[in-house]
Amino acid sequence: MEKYKCAHGPMRQKYEQKPNSFVGRFWRWHIDFCIGWKRYFNSLPASEKETLRLKYRFAKY
Repeated sequence: MEKYKCAHGPMRQKYEQKPNSFVGRFWRWHIDFCIGWKRYFNSLPASEKETLRLKYRFAKY
């Protein structure tokens, strides 16, 4: 079983393929409060965090 579903799940893959699709926009919206994403994000080294912050316009944690 995957430890962080939000990090590598099908919704993120949809976002990667088509960020402006409904599922892509939903995934991006939901990472702002998703506990799984927070745990995954906080487990990363600082350089990877910065990459994800820029890629997803994510500044919450």
